[in-house]
Amino acid sequence: MAHQSPMIAIPKKTTGDVDWTAPIRNLIAKSFGENPDNYAQECQALQRCRQDAVKGAGSDMTGRDLLYKYFGQLEILEMRFPEIRVNFPWNDAFTNKLTTQTAIAYEKASVLFQIAATHSAIAASQNRSDPEGLKLAFYYFKTCAGMLTYINENFLHAPSTDLSREVIKFLVGVIMAQATEVFLEKCIDEKKAPALIAKIASQSASMYTSLSEEVKDFMGKGIFDRNWITLIQIKSKHFGSIAQYYRGLVDNKARAYGEALVRFTLAESLAKEANRSAASFSALFAHVSPTLPADAGPSISERTKVQLQLSTDRKTEAQRDNDLIYNAVLPSADALPAIEKAVVATPISIQEVYRAPDVQNVIGADIFVKLIPLSVHESASVYSEEKAKLVRKEVENAESAEVEVRSALEAMGVQAGLARFKAMAEGSLGGEEEIPLDVRRWREDINVMEDREGIDILLQQMARLKETVKTELDNISRDLDVESRECETMRVKYDHLWTQEPSASFTKSIRQDLKSHLGTLDAAAVSDQQVSTLWESVKSDIRLLLSPDVEDVFRASAQRDAPSESLLDLDIGAEAHDEKERVRIRQYTTEIEERLGRLKKIAYERSEVLKELKDKIQADDVSHLLLLNRRNPGAEQSLFAAELEKFRTYQQHLGTTVHNQQVVLKEIQGLWKNLRDLAGRGPGAKKWDERERRKKDTVRRFSNARDGYMEVRDGLTKGLQFYQQLTDLSTTLTVSVKSFITDRRSERDRLVGQADIQQRLAVPQTPAEKPPLPPPPRRSAPSLDSSFASMNLQGSQNPVSPPPKPPQASYSTFPPPPQSINAYSNLPPPPQQPTRPAYTNTVSPNTPSDPYASLGAFGSQFSTPRAAPPVPRQQTHSASPQRQSSFSLLPPPPPSRPQYAANPQIPQTYGQQAPPPPQSWRQYPPQTQPIQQGSQYQNMPPPPPPSQGHDTQQYYQGYGR
Repeated sequence: MAHQSPMIAIPKKTTGDVDWTAPIRNLIAKSFGENPDNYAQECQALQRCRQDAVKGAGSDMTGRDLLYKYFGQLEILEMRFPEIRVNFPWNDAFTNKLTTQTAIAYEKASVLFQIAATHSAIAASQNRSDPEGLKLAFYYFKTCAGMLTYINENFLHAPSTDLSREVIKFLVGVIMAQATEVFLEKCIDEKKAPALIAKIASQSASMYTSLSEEVKDFMGKGIFDRNWITLIQIKSKHFGSIAQYYRGLVDNKARAYGEALVRFTLAESLAKEANRSAASFSALFAHVSPTLPADAGPSISERTKVQLQLSTDRKTEAQRDNDLIYNAVLPSADALPAIEKAVVATPISIQEVYRAPDVQNVIGADIFVKLIPLSVHESASVYSEEKAKLVRKEVENAESAEVEVRSALEAMGVQAGLARFKAMAEGSLGGEEEIPLDVRRWREDINVMEDREGIDILLQQMARLKETVKTELDNISRDLDVESRECETMRVKYDHLWTQEPSASFTKSIRQDLKSHLGTLDAAAVSDQQVSTLWESVKSDIRLLLSPDVEDVFRASAQRDAPSESLLDLDIGAEAHDEKERVRIRQYTTEIEERLGRLKKIAYERSEVLKELKDKIQADDVSHLLLLNRRNPGAEQSLFAAELEKFRTYQQHLGTTVHNQQVVLKEIQGLWKNLRDLAGRGPGAKKWDERERRKKDTVRRFSNARDGYMEVRDGLTKGLQFYQQLTDLSTTLTVSVKSFITDRRSERDRLVGQADIQQRLAVPQTPAEKPPLPPPPRRSAPSLDSSFASMNLQGSQNPVSPPPKPPQASYSTFPPPPQSINAYSNLPPPPQQPTRPAYTNTVSPNTPSDPYASLGAFGSQFSTPRAAPPVPRQQTHSASPQRQSSFSLLPPPPPSRPQYAANPQIPQTYGQQAPPPPQSWRQYPPQTQPIQQGSQYQNMPPPPPPSQGHDTQQYYQGYGR
């Protein structure tokens, strides 16, 4: 179709700027008691929302959405601020007269008028030759009429002409007539039945005729465009012609040829009038009307011309046929029956428009959602508590129903006994079933542990650690013996000149520790043997559990001594009876399984309904209703009751599930009782019990193996921890012993040099000849210390005199350190040996039988490494300052362990400043009472006593058992 019928669009109102910010700030401060500055962004958002909707938007989809959003915010704003007063200036859409009102209702009515005008413009601009465009035009004409109807029904005493009841009523009529016209075009294009088209055209013609009569009341007032009046009159004649034309086709088909000819004549007459008016309209139409399309004149002229041609051709044809063939009597036009009318368009209400999800998304959230009066908060809290009570009640009912079902089924033993009766009904012992769930879980757990670190690997690790500890302890004992022999060899060689203390007094604590470690190591072997014995006892069962043959074990236990016949085949002559009994058992089990399935469905249905109820209650918000009823506190209880009725359906559904569950449960109880009476006491049941007993024995066998495996693994873990700690202790002891031996050897080298010099000086000299040089001391290799001592003696400028007879001092006493630089000749004689600081780790007389249990004792007693025992102090007769400084470079002992007893004969202890050398070598200082050295280790508490035997047994109780 080249031209589509022109449609009228309602003009839009215009407005000025409005200040929302100041009135809202005042209300927030006065009515809500909050700081208005906290809502500055919200006020700006509302201001921008109005600006975009009523001043910047066009008559398209974007403008429609902006108007939707602004009107939605106005609705919520009116609920929150019903007393707000703002100046709203609006110009009349037809007279352009400015009207200003302070009521928010005036703003809402004006915005609704804008929405209706936008909808009419969208509908009029659609291309109705396209089916989608025709559908949109029909929809928006109806929504436009709905918006205008809402204005007329809710806003009385309109302050402007465009909002008056008469004008709004006329606009609704125009829009609905155009909607009917759009539907008529659709029917004509789709070639619907002529009778239907005639009814719709008659309705359209009637509406346009009524409008042409109503518009006479507005003549001379300058409200509506004169082009509207002319177009309405043309369409009233045009659609009257179409109605008569299609009704003539209906009469002609019904062989009412006379009536058909008269209707075709009326159609031609009306079409001529419409075409004549359309020709005048087209010639005089001004192309400046904003409410009509630019081609309105040519379009309506073309359509009336086409209709006139159709009517004329059809009338001529009907006239010829009647004259030549039918010769029907022609009735008068007034005698023709009136054409029926079909109402095809009704307004779409504003509620339906705003209920659409896309419109709700356009509106968005409330701009002032955070601004809720305290009274509304309190009321909402009360309502939330009512909802919570409802949910708690339903949850408790659902949980009680679940507990009731579970308890009833467990009491009857349905879950466990059903498989038994099913196997009896099938005539088998069920030997083909899989491994029990517990056994499969044990198998998987042991597999994971074995893949990570197997028992055999742990045993090898423990053996290696044990061998390492044994080797280190043996090496310590051998090194101490060698050192002691070397010391005593020098003592024999140099006799009274050898002043080094015997090793035994210094290594007593070391040898006690060594003895304790060796005893503990021997006791650990007993526990190791227990672990190995336990592992050998469960090893075969564990290997079988991890192998695929475990399924055969369970299958064999189930089929052992089982007859080849069925369980109920107990007598050759009772085969028929047994078969009937198996059929009945099978029937009972099937019915019970069906009831169990129904119970599961009921439980699932109940959980889904309960979940949906929780979601609905969580999403339920009545704040907007409470805002509306804020001034009517007495309405809260009725409001709450009405709102809670929304969840009544869910409560009834949940109650139905509980009732259905009880019915099914009673049916299961009856069926189970009959089944047990039928098959629970016969020979088949006895054989089933025997099979279950064998199966449980097999499960118990693997359970014991699994427990033994876990005990072995736990014992090996403790053993590895024990040997690791013992390894650390032996390593620490090895370091201490090596340091002690090194210091003793250094001291011996120095003393050897001194003894050799003293022997040479003791040889008498003759004046006749120069005494021969003394032979070098017999030693394997001079040490660095002795070389320094010789160098100092050779380089001394003081004359060397023969040494006096050495004092007969006991080797078991400690020589004292020098009191001061010049006090060597005034020292008192040596006393008895002083008591040394305790380092010893006394060994319990009873060696602990379970060394793994003493892990805690080792941790407290030997957790910190011991320092190497220092060598005894020795009086220095030939040491020079260089010698003393060389000793000060030795590394200090670890600060956390007590040192061995210091030897007073050494000029200094490790880490202390060496005293100055004596004035000369002419006299030996006498032995005196040794002074307790201010060692940093003397204030350390004594080591804890060794762990007692009963504590060890208590810690390792049950290992290897």
